[in-house]
Amino acid sequence: MNSKIIERHEIHLSVTHSKMIISSWGKEAYENSIVERITYLSDGLKVKGYIAYPKNKSKQCPCIIWCRGGTGNKGAIDTFTARGIFGQLASWGYCVLASQYRGNAGSEGQDEVGGNDVNDILNLIPHAEELPQADKSAWGIEGWSRGGMMALLTLQRNHNFKCAVLVGAISNVEEYADTNSKLKSYYENLIGKEKLEKELQKRSAINFVNELPKIPYLLIHGAKDETVSSNQSIELAKKFNEFNIPHKLVLPENGDHFLRKNRKEVDESRKNWFQKYLK
Repeated sequence: MNSKIIERHEIHLSVTHSKMIISSWGKEAYENSIVERITYLSDGLKVKGYIAYPKNKSKQCPCIIWCRGGTGNKGAIDTFTARGIFGQLASWGYCVLASQYRGNAGSEGQDEVGGNDVNDILNLIPHAEELPQADKSAWGIEGWSRGGMMALLTLQRNHNFKCAVLVGAISNVEEYADTNSKLKSYYENLIGKEKLEKELQKRSAINFVNELPKIPYLLIHGAKDETVSSNQSIELAKKFNEFNIPHKLVLPENGDHFLRKNRKEVDESRKNWFQKYLK
């Protein structure tokens, strides 16, 4: 097989940063995982991303696609954060693949925030072939904020996932763009005002719940999220009820957009969800 990962480099941190990873994500996240920066081809574009996997290569591990939030370089995952987030998931016993999306962090192309950049997620899937311990029959997906929208768009097109974790997810892009003038302007410049409404409706999972796989969804959304209203997850849960899609909605009472005060409980919920439905 000809590799479409055209560059891969293991992340090595300074002693100081290594101690910070251990302090923030735990000793196991640092000691029991390997995280690499990658460049891979997606629709002919060179796109940046990450892969992570357990140091112990003796057993097969399910795979998780992880979808970042933010637009453009705001929200891009730097190497320090990648070492923590993906190292933690890998230490739980998973192979992780994540994209920065086209146009970001040195990637070619333009970020379309739910357009052709969804291919950058789908095009990660074949790269599990390059991870010897990857169980390519077991896939989960996780997305935060805009990444939740990207995960839902991915699930609309690929039903080969066993479960999903969506944190602070945007499920109604049109409604959200009305509260975020920068994003709306970005979309207007990208799409044009004439097609804007139709395109934003296409990106909104609230409009295509019937096209999603009936897998278990964990919806976590801070009740005090001032960036993406918790109504985005509440309304999505209502739609899931309509279509008999299994899910659990968790609304941490003091949770902001990044759930800073709820890290421990959120990590425990995520870990348990993958443990129950993916392993």
